[in-house]
Amino acid sequence: MNGKCMPSMVFLASLILSNVCGGANADKVQIDCGDLKEPVSPYVYGQFIEHLGRCIYGGIWAEMLEDRKFYFPVDGKRSGWELHEGKKVSWEGDGVPYEILVASPWHILGPPEAVTMNTVEPFTGDHDPVITLNGDGEYRGIYHPRLALEEGREYTGYVILKASGEVSPVEVALQWGEDAASEAVAVIEQPGDAFTKHPFAFTAGGDAKDGRLVLRCSGQGAVHIGAVSLMPADNVDGFRKDVLTLLRELDAPVYRWPGGNFVSGYNWRDGIGDRDRRPPRKNPAWTGIEHNDMGIHEYLHFCELIHTEPFIALNTGLGDVASAAAEVEYITGASDTAEGAKRTANGRTEPWKVKFWAVGNEMYGDWQLGHMPLEEYVKKHNAMVDAIRAVSPEAQCIGVGAAGKWSETMLTHCADHMELISEHLYWQRKDDVTEHVQVAVESIDRVAETHRDYRDSIPGLKEKDIRIALDEWNYWYGPNLYGEIGVRYFMRDALGCAAALHAMFRNSDLYFMANYAQTVNVIGAIKTTGTEAWLETTGQVLKLYRQHFGSIPVAVEEKEDGLDIAAAWTEDKSVLILAAVNTTGKPKTLKLEVNGLALPATISGWTVQNDDPEAFNDENNRDNVTIQEVSIAVTDSNMELKPYSVTLLSIPAEQ
Repeated sequence: MNGKCMPSMVFLASLILSNVCGGANADKVQIDCGDLKEPVSPYVYGQFIEHLGRCIYGGIWAEMLEDRKFYFPVDGKRSGWELHEGKKVSWEGDGVPYEILVASPWHILGPPEAVTMNTVEPFTGDHDPVITLNGDGEYRGIYHPRLALEEGREYTGYVILKASGEVSPVEVALQWGEDAASEAVAVIEQPGDAFTKHPFAFTAGGDAKDGRLVLRCSGQGAVHIGAVSLMPADNVDGFRKDVLTLLRELDAPVYRWPGGNFVSGYNWRDGIGDRDRRPPRKNPAWTGIEHNDMGIHEYLHFCELIHTEPFIALNTGLGDVASAAAEVEYITGASDTAEGAKRTANGRTEPWKVKFWAVGNEMYGDWQLGHMPLEEYVKKHNAMVDAIRAVSPEAQCIGVGAAGKWSETMLTHCADHMELISEHLYWQRKDDVTEHVQVAVESIDRVAETHRDYRDSIPGLKEKDIRIALDEWNYWYGPNLYGEIGVRYFMRDALGCAAALHAMFRNSDLYFMANYAQTVNVIGAIKTTGTEAWLETTGQVLKLYRQHFGSIPVAVEEKEDGLDIAAAWTEDKSVLILAAVNTTGKPKTLKLEVNGLALPATISGWTVQNDDPEAFNDENNRDNVTIQEVSIAVTDSNMELKPYSVTLLSIPAEQ
């Protein structure tokens, strides 16, 4: 064989694994280098973002102001933020409070009666604040506290306002301290009697966790404020630069948006047109408000910025067939179509190339807005898809699934109206680390086997080859430290995510797409504060596999508890990537006997490892759990895996 493992020839490359103390009693792991499985779809490395908590606002989007278009009245009667209990889960960390916005974050400068809310032709939404001036020479206005500022950092923004009467110049101040020397001031000399945008720029002179943006004025008359914005000056078309950098490192090939439960109450038209004129709304499914600053145009530009494909969820809950078809036409239709013309008027002449459409979200659940009986929903699904295909024949439609009666009925009655079927899987904490990991593997295998049964029992289904889009999957438990459902992840979760990917690789004939839920803060692979952003433990594993795992899996048979092995050839079959997850607190020794593949004295690769399964990353220790390059010595065909580790090893076919 000349040291080369030929994938076209079927033979066994057996790995005999033993615990350090196990010796000759070790169980075998057999890898058949020639038994090639269905190639791994690149789409199993997808991501999901939803308008929820601090995923978009406070995460991906760079806006620093909590209610910049004044959904809440500025009345000074109530603090803007309140503590709410976290999602109830089955371990001692349940019920951890998190803050949400329940009233205006804006405070009144001057007497409370200085600010009223105008409801007559407001700038946007239901009302806008009016500052009434009585000529006493004292400043009146509003200010937004709790801004995270960094010394020397530049910030840009604008205020949209108009004035009447004898109003003195309006001042906008960025404050990082209490004294007059701890602020930067921009002056608007002539506000004017029609709403006008006035830009400003500041450099913070100090660090602050409770910085302020202040709008103040004096004179006689009134100042109407339509909208305000403040962002770090290094934002990229409205997105946080540091978050975009991490998203590019994750390198996911597809992003599902905008939900999730959110989409079943979302009117997509609220998110198009002039961003400052888009109405703020109550989040239809979750707590807080939806600013509508990130709509269709922003999301699709986001996909361009991070070089990923869009996957758009349509509202089959409270939404109707006509609205869904109009949305698809708005995005993909030519500029001379009715909706394409509206898109052109909003600044985008060329249609976007969007092929993946989620036709609804979790419509099987009574928690879902617009939930209806299954026998009615299959009719709505089919009508939706007919309308979508009429305006976009190339559309790839993903139907709502839930393994059991719902998926079986959808596949029986809607198979001609979908290309893929969705499944969702979430897992909570198991105290034993190996059990914690295994629950993910077993559920992914179970869903796959259920769909294999459907192919055998539903006439004609096997020929249609409708595969699974696991478009929400993750662990979900623990304290909400980063806003609503902003849970922290640990080394144990990194192990579980790696093993979950292995399960998808082993079922590569069925899993076409998977979308880690979610991306930023909300059960996210990335976490942020007002000034920092970092990869979670799970984000490190996602990055590792996306960058280095092979694309052509081979057969693996192993029985060792606490170990999960996957292997795949690179696309050109020049390198075999061996992936090993050790879920135990002890080292594992692998004794390799690889027929036809000469082993070098050392094998290079990468690992994500920590001796503590509760280890995590945060703003103070971003790299506590991170990807490290390794070079593992091979002695008498033996190599060792560290405790609680995910390791990918690169074995060349030719030495």
